[in-house]
Formats: sequence, C-alpha cells, structure tokens
Amino acid sequence: MSTKMTSGVRRHSDHFEPQDADPQEQRRLRGQLEQIDYAAYVANKEVIGQALTGVDAASLQKLAVMTAAARAKWVAESLRLAQSGSAATPDQIARLTGARTAFDELAEAYEALRRMIERGYVALR
Repeated sequence: MSTKMTSGVRRHSDHFEPQDADPQEQRRLRGQLEQIDYAAYVANKEVIGQALTGVDAASLQKLAVMTAAARAKWVAESLRLAQSGSAATPDQIARLTGARTAFDELAEAYEALRRMIERGYVALR
C-alpha cells in the first residue's frame, strides 16, 4: 500500500495488486481495472467539467493568492502568539486553529483543481 502526503494529511492507496496470480489472470484483471479506471475518468470529466466551467489562469491565480494570504495569516498569528511571551489562551489557540484550517482547505482546493486540470477533467479557458 502506498502513502501520499498532502498538506499534512496522509492518503493511502489501497488498490489491489495481485502478487501470485498466473500471468494470464493478471492481464485479464489489469484489463478489467483499466476499464474501471476509464469509466471513472469519463465520469469525472463529465461531472466536474460541467460543474467547473469558466476556469482560467486568472481564477487559478486568485485562488493561489488567497491560499498564500491564508498561509501568511496563519504563520503571522503563530509568530504573534510566540512574541507575546505568555501562555496562549484557548481563544488564541482557536483563532490559530481557524487560520490553519482556512489555509489547509484552500491549499487542498488549489491542489484538487490543479489535479483536475492535469487529468483533463477541467478545460482552461
């Protein structure tokens, strides 16, 4: 099982990989899996393509800037807390957590959109 790290979240790939099947059975299974993958590709392209129309370089840049601003806000807040020299209050930690969550969500959305474009699910205008 392979593991992929994305923005602090580990994702595991649990694709079945036959080890001890005969070569003919492996080819048959690979063919079936390729058909399944292609069906998923077609579904993603159709559904995501219809849902996300009008994506262009400017909209990607706006999302990237918004993500960078959220990251800067999160880190600036943590530095401000550290500079105070006193123990952080629950309210301060909640604010810091909110800033990190905002950054994480925006970063994941950016990466998801990038993958959708890379895979051909979304066409850039």
